[in-house]
Amino acid sequence: IRAILGIDSKTIFDELTETLGPDTPSYPRVRKWAKRFRKGREDVSDDPQPSHSISVLTDGNIERVRQAIEDDPPSTYDDITVETGLSRVTIERIVHNCLKMRKVKSRWVAHQLTDEQKQDRFRICRQNLEKFRTWRLCDIITGDKTWIYHKPIGQKSSNSIWVGENEPPRTVVRRNRSKPRTLFCLFFKFTGPVLIHNVDKGKTIDHNYYIENCLIPVMK
Repeated sequence: IRAILGIDSKTIFDELTETLGPDTPSYPRVRKWAKRFRKGREDVSDDPQPSHSISVLTDGNIERVRQAIEDDPPSTYDDITVETGLSRVTIERIVHNCLKMRKVKSRWVAHQLTDEQKQDRFRICRQNLEKFRTWRLCDIITGDKTWIYHKPIGQKSSNSIWVGENEPPRTVVRRNRSKPRTLFCLFFKFTGPVLIHNVDKGKTIDHNYYIENCLIPVMK
């Protein structure tokens, strides 16, 4: 029902986790079923499984595996199995023998910038540093909210993606949003942080919450 109402798979997964705890289905399985319900499926029973594992290396199966990897580069064999319905043996053969792919560690970055964008940011930073010497920018307090992941992303075993033959490791911008994280509101000035506010899980930040928990403490 929640999938039909347009609620995204991540929110559905979080709600199931709060309700079912360790019995929660994996995120790939939740995402797969949400997609089915959005397409009009009403039956909640699993599809009938064949008496033997699918192990035919057809063009269709190869394309299904390739598409699953393109949609989610850090995906595991189990994720691809859920997404395609193919056996693990078949997926391994397709990945290594047909697609000629391997899994390598990738480098996580906050944003994927072009060389021109990097130069623009460098130039603007230099200009702002010069302004600090003559303007009263040091009195300005700024702030924003951000998600802080509970473990460093770069050290996670999931920080690996599939790459083709002779293809170098890639940088990955997208975070796995099913991982535990906490929302913080941060305010700071040139001397350092002024306020670090931990937003309670499930709390909606409206203007009243923002004023009471962030702006008033900052102005004191």
